[in-house]
Formats: sequence, structure tokens, C-alpha cells
Amino acid sequence: MKILQRYFAREIFRAVLFVMLALLCLFSFFDLLIELQSLNQGNYRLSNALQYVLLGMPGYLYEFMPIAVLIGSIYVMAQFASNSEFTIMRAAGLSSTQAGWLLIKIGLGFIVITFLFGELLAPVATRQAKKIKAAALGTSLSQEFRTGLWTKDLIRENGLTGKVVGTRILNVKEVTPNRQLVGVKLFEFDDDFNMNREIVAQHGEYVGKNVWRLFEVTDTTFPKTLSSTEVLTVHSEKMPTKEIISEVTPNILSVLFLDPDRMSTLDLAAFTRHLAENKQDNERYEIALWKKITYPFAVLVMMALALPFAYLHARSGGVSFKIFTGIMIGMGFYLFNSLFSHLGLLNTWPAPVTAIVPSLVFLGLALMGLRYVERH
Repeated sequence: MKILQRYFAREIFRAVLFVMLALLCLFSFFDLLIELQSLNQGNYRLSNALQYVLLGMPGYLYEFMPIAVLIGSIYVMAQFASNSEFTIMRAAGLSSTQAGWLLIKIGLGFIVITFLFGELLAPVATRQAKKIKAAALGTSLSQEFRTGLWTKDLIRENGLTGKVVGTRILNVKEVTPNRQLVGVKLFEFDDDFNMNREIVAQHGEYVGKNVWRLFEVTDTTFPKTLSSTEVLTVHSEKMPTKEIISEVTPNILSVLFLDPDRMSTLDLAAFTRHLAENKQDNERYEIALWKKITYPFAVLVMMALALPFAYLHARSGGVSFKIFTGIMIGMGFYLFNSLFSHLGLLNTWPAPVTAIVPSLVFLGLALMGLRYVERH
């Protein structure tokens, strides 16, 4: 059995590597064609475009790993069937359950690779790609929003701990590639949602431990009125710098510029919790969080879908036809997974259900296919 395990693993890893390289080259080529349209805008040159495309590859590798595993595994299983190797293995005592366990053990390796790229490499590479492009084009990360970037956090008695005493709305005109803030406005409200303070700063920087240092600050306070006849006394003070303690950090701000599918689980969990604490809609990010947790295990579903192809004889179609079938199944899974996420968001389905159901549906198809080929 150990010999078969090594043989299966070697052939499948080779096939998956070849398919993944083909997918990366194809989609990177398309990305490069898109980036060529931005050449010579600002300081954006071909070298910047190539860097941007290369930094996008870890995200593609994470995204297409299940499809590559499916196509590569189908190719190997179809080759085994075409050369009668799998028939000989079955005659030597290899059962469907044992073959399934062989594929599961191999799939665990692909799960680890998918997890490493999805959690460690893809988020960092995506952020760096956006920084390089924004710096070369001379734009900020938030210029795509007409009024800048908006976010919200809670004001607590002891900074980050203690009783909640109010709400703060943050508006930033621009976020530079090095995560500095330009054109900062803070609006603070009490428990009754009366605005009692406005802070305007030319720019700000993060100094660590949830502290932002603002520069060229105008701090205006609005006392709470006790009656309709009382005259408001507005106090305004200008100061060179002012430090603000906030739950909003550069990591939370950077989340707003990334596709949730390219974020790490830790960032998604932190941002989802932040939105929930501030009573903001977090369904999109909660679905993305559960998809991030379950997506690597889709590799096992894809390998289960590939196993029935080992039982098909040459008269059931050549290797190329089976590979084409695998490509169609892989694209079907990718599209169904994306469609189901949007349906779950529109219909407010539970996030775990929205994330898991597509894999369960295709796992059911794999078991039905395996049962069919064993009977026939």
C-alpha cells in the first residue's frame, strides 16, 4: 500500500502542478493585458505592471487550487484506466475505500498548501500589489470613493476598555500607500446620538497600540442642550497635534480595500467582530469568513469527484474527453460556489450553510458517480 501511496502522490502532484502553471499563466496574461491600459499614467511602467501581476499569483493559486486538483486527479485516474493500471490494482485487492483513503491522504497535502497561500501569502501579496500600483499612479487607496472612506467605532471610558459612552464616525479623504491618513474628520456622538464633538485634521499617522496622532487639528465641542431656549456655546480649539485612541487600526482600514476572498481568516474575523460591535451589516464578511475556513477542504471533494473516472474504460471516452469533463465540473463548482454566496447574502441565509452547501452538493455528486461506476 505504501508503494501505491507514493505512486499516486507522485503522479497527482505532477499533474496538478502542470495544470496550476497553465492556469496561472493564462490568468496572469489576461491581467497583464488589462494593466497595459494603465501604462504611462503617472509613473506606472511595464516593470510596475509585471510586479502587480506577479503579486496577484498567490491569490490565483489559492482560488484555483481545487480546480487544478480536480483536473490533475482526473487526468491521472483516466490514465490509470486507459492503461488498465487501475484494473490491475483492483485485481490485486485495492478496494474503493482504500483508493479513497489514498486520495484523502494526498488531498491533506494540498489542503496545507491551499491554507498557507490563502492565509499567509495571498493577503500580503495583494496589499503590496495595491500599494505598488497606487504609488506608481500617484493615487491614494480611497480615491475611488467620492466622499472618501467612512468607518465607525465605539468610544469607551478607558480608551479600549470600560463602558461604551458614545460613537465615533471617521471620514478620511485619502489613505496613502504607506497607510497615512489625509483629510481626517471625526464626528463623536453621545449615547443619545447627539453630536458633541468634531475633530478635523490635515493628516494623521498610526503610532501603535490603537493610537492615531493627528496633525494641524481643529477640535470643536458642542455642549448638550437642556432646553429649547438655551443658547449653544460652541468651543473650538486649534492645536498642532492630538492623539486619539480608536479601535480602528491600519489593518482594519486595509480590509476595506481588499476583496474579502483575498483576506486572511484572522483579518476577516477581526473585521466581522468590529462590524458586529458597531451594529453594522457584516453578512458579506461573515460569509467570506466561513468560505475561507471551509474552502481548503473543497480539495477533498474535488478528489472524490475524480475517483469515479478511474473506473471508466477507454470505450467511455478518451483521456482528453475526461479532462474536458473535469474542466466543466471544476468551472461548475467555481460558478455554483460564487452564485450560492450571492444568493445567501441576498436571502440572509446562515453564513455556515452558505459556505458549506456547495461542497456538500458536489460531494453528493461524487458519491453518486462512484456508486454508479461500481455497479456498471
